Amino acid sequence: MGLGLLGKKLGMTQIFDDHGHAVPVTVIKTGPCKVVQKKTSDKEGYNALQLGFDEVQKVARINKPLTGHFNKGSVAPMKILKEFRVNAEDIEGNEVGSEITVEIFEPGEFVDVTGTSKGKGFAGVVKKYGFKGQPASRGTHEYFRHGGSIGQNMTPGRTYKGTKMPGHMGNRRVTVQSLKIVDVRGDTNILLVEGAIPGPTNGYVIIKKAVKR
Repeated sequence: MGLGLLGKKLGMTQIFDDHGHAVPVTVIKTGPCKVVQKKTSDKEGYNALQLGFDEVQKVARINKPLTGHFNKGSVAPMKILKEFRVNAEDIEGNEVGSEITVEIFEPGEFVDVTGTSKGKGFAGVVKKYGFKGQPASRGTHEYFRHGGSIGQNMTPGRTYKGTKMPGHMGNRRVTVQSLKIVDVRGDTNILLVEGAIPGPTNGYVIIKKAVKR
């Protein structure tokens, strides 16, 4: 639980700290996010703020239900909507239509970043899970990168759920925890986070304060 922000991954670069060490950082365009809807424990049963990010340029492409939702709050249509569970204090301090900027974060803080990982298509068990494969000699025939046995003969006589097999790799919701904020640039709404985050360039991400720090 806690207020976060929506952002867009712009790419990676490096900066130098006070000791002259190169620090790899991910550049995230973070906000400003508009408050589209407020949910309170009295009406909906819980406290939350619905935030919108990245204003839509061609409004005609928004369907009627969403158009009515944005018009109700007098907010321009946004490409991304995300609900954050918050405390009652955050509900009172943020009205519908107001902006929440990157300045809710500070350098030195730790954040959790959630995004959709890059899709890799269909992959075998060697690439997907790091399987060793079969011996390259001793009679192995057309079975070098296979996973081996996946089941049993009689007991229980089936393949266990969750058995690692070939399949679609990537394109999943991934959260990287406890990434350190290196710099916050409020004038350009840029957040510099140490290390890598999920997803491709221009992919949307969710930034929240770290739960384990």
